Amino acid sequence: MGKVYVFDHPLIQHKLTIIRDKNTGTKAFRELVDEVATLMMYEITRELPLEDVEVETPVATAKSKVLAGKKLGVIPILRAGLGMVDGIVKLIPAAKIGHVGLYRDPETLKPVEYYVKLPSDIEERELIVTDPMLATGGSAIEAINSIKNRGAKQISLMCLIAAPEGVEAVKEAHPDINIYVAGLDEKLNEKGYIIPGLGDAGDRLFGTK
Repeated sequence: MGKVYVFDHPLIQHKLTIIRDKNTGTKAFRELVDEVATLMMYEITRELPLEDVEVETPVATAKSKVLAGKKLGVIPILRAGLGMVDGIVKLIPAAKIGHVGLYRDPETLKPVEYYVKLPSDIEERELIVTDPMLATGGSAIEAINSIKNRGAKQISLMCLIAAPEGVEAVKEAHPDINIYVAGLDEKLNEKGYIIPGLGDAGDRLFGTK
């Protein structure tokens, strides 16, 4: 069974507060999302397996540890999920990157897949799906469906903020995945926006309206 992790690290919480502020401009918003993604990934990778090696220091032979070859992948949900990728890759430069594009059908309001490009070996990789906002959960559920349908076995979801409704929806649809968030907010409003939230993450990342 998957778990829900809410990160309470002081640096994450401090930067998330500035991200929420409506007066934070595009440049600072983008940089802070990048930084929080790095800090979150640092916490997420805490349980990665290690193996023993020997290395020659300038002084002697040292018994030390390296990552045990676990393959990772990052799958942003377009477009806002792109804002978290660079922060992750700074820590895990060998990670492969895929993309899932979804749009909301104006009549059914359901997410519809329009683009999927994934690493060829996704069944061997532990995948981190990124999206700054987990509101209703519809996009995350559909993105994870798309990835699982193509052979992925190990998937986690990484978001800046989430509404309880979205968390519960993803847990119900995909009880096997871990959900990582920097902030668990109060609720969704009648229009499906997270309260208090941070506005539209895509618009704030890319300077659009």
